[in-house]
Amino acid sequence: MELDPKKFKHILVGVDDSPDAQLAFRYAMNRAKADDAALTITSILESEEMNVYQALSKDFVHGKRDELEKHILGYRDLALRFGIKNVDAIISEGDPGETIIKEIIPEVKPDLLVIGSLAKTGFRKRFGSQAAYMAKYSPISVLVIR
Repeated sequence: MELDPKKFKHILVGVDDSPDAQLAFRYAMNRAKADDAALTITSILESEEMNVYQALSKDFVHGKRDELEKHILGYRDLALRFGIKNVDAIISEGDPGETIIKEIIPEVKPDLLVIGSLAKTGFRKRFGSQAAYMAKYSPISVLVIR
């Protein structure tokens, strides 16, 4: 009888610039390498973080999105240098929990979601509840890193 833990084929990791997200990313990289799994890195641009004037300014939103794209491509490069063969990066906009559960998981079809339990300041302090939301409604296994 085998008692090996489940091997995953495709891991999705949610990142922002919080310490917990950094831990989640490191865990996801190690697990992807150990399981020889594909890794998809995602980050969500939240419109709630912008005031109404910023949200109406295409230049502001474009600037924030460009910044996020550079950030997530940095994560992708790290994963490739770490030796993960199949790495993808996706950015989207909206509420992180809902966007990951309702849009990204159905599109990407991973079999494990790795997320941090907390997030940065301001609105994102709610990310603890975002992690709870994702754990509750995700159609796949969720690992919450602390």
